[in-house]
Amino acid sequence: MIEQVMLRDGTDAFVVPLEHTDRAALMAEFETLSPESQRRRFLAPIRHLSDAMLDHLVDDVDGVDHIALVLCAETSPGVYDPVALARMVRYADATDAADLAVTVKDEWQGRGVATTLLEVLVRSRPVGVDRIVTEVLQDNPASLQMLRRLGPVELEDEGNGVYGVVVELAPLASVDAAAGTPSPVRVARSGGRPTPLLHAPHHRNELRTRDQVCPWFH
Repeated sequence: MIEQVMLRDGTDAFVVPLEHTDRAALMAEFETLSPESQRRRFLAPIRHLSDAMLDHLVDDVDGVDHIALVLCAETSPGVYDPVALARMVRYADATDAADLAVTVKDEWQGRGVATTLLEVLVRSRPVGVDRIVTEVLQDNPASLQMLRRLGPVELEDEGNGVYGVVVELAPLASVDAAAGTPSPVRVARSGGRPTPLLHAPHHRNELRTRDQVCPWFH
């Protein structure tokens, strides 16, 4: 799929799938992200990619349970460069839930890139997924606001400056109508459906190692 979109400042852009042939470029371009962007995005600075990371981030993308999309913005007349990546990965043992990860190049942050890309990703999400379960640093309000635009949000303080976040997604038929309208933050309920995912040790590890790079392609 290729979808033409427009950023809020009028910049023309396209959203395209991440391809398996992007593996080498992903590895080469990773270190262009600033240390602060890495910390906010990945919960810790990640300077180098392992083969295992690349296997997950590129080779495991199947367009069914693991969907990764790239936003390419017009940087000069008729020239489009990749500036953001977003991915959604279904949990194998909780098929109605998925993790979400977004990275935007430093110079494109604050221009509505993530919001625009996520609108496409949510519409293209794995079939049957109706909630996001992920983690966000507590000093990263921009990411929390971004998630609030997707649906009602529940937060759980996990300590060490990290929120566990659950987002209830709107049915696909109503996503377009609700796009851009922030939803309220709700206090996490004990014993609710998200709790096992947020507390299970193996999911904790998945959340903290997911999508530990954003590929920037030539």
